[in-house]
Amino acid sequence: MKGTNMERLNIKKVRENAVLPVRATSGSAGYDLHACIDEPAILKAHSRIVIPTGLAIAIEDKNIAAFVFARSGLGIKHGIAPSNCVGVIDSDYRGECMVGLTNHSDDDYVIQPGERVAQMIFMPVYTPVLCEVDELIETVRGEGGFGSTGKG
Repeated sequence: MKGTNMERLNIKKVRENAVLPVRATSGSAGYDLHACIDEPAILKAHSRIVIPTGLAIAIEDKNIAAFVFARSGLGIKHGIAPSNCVGVIDSDYRGECMVGLTNHSDDDYVIQPGERVAQMIFMPVYTPVLCEVDELIETVRGEGGFGSTGKG
């Protein structure tokens, strides 16, 4: 990321069989995260599991965080997605990156050692000063919630 301290990322293998993340193509936004497990793990239908990546990272810019997203193939084809929808790896975290997965399908899914289980994307983080006020600036929408701007 030009203009930030993220032109390089220090990454450490904390497990011997860890696989360094890579982007599948030059246009890929995410770096694939691999399951750092010694044997296949069964993710039972409608259950959760935590998969280690064997990696720790050092994000040195406090205005950047890593976000762990689903791999579309796992999500669409098998119903496997991060348990917390999107995982957040803060800039000051130095422990092993883990991936919580949920199986939303009716079928068990076997996670193989080294399998790509998620993708990590680096994005800016904004931390404004929060100011409590008595009133907010009005908009045309106002307090209209879900579905208030049309069908769907």
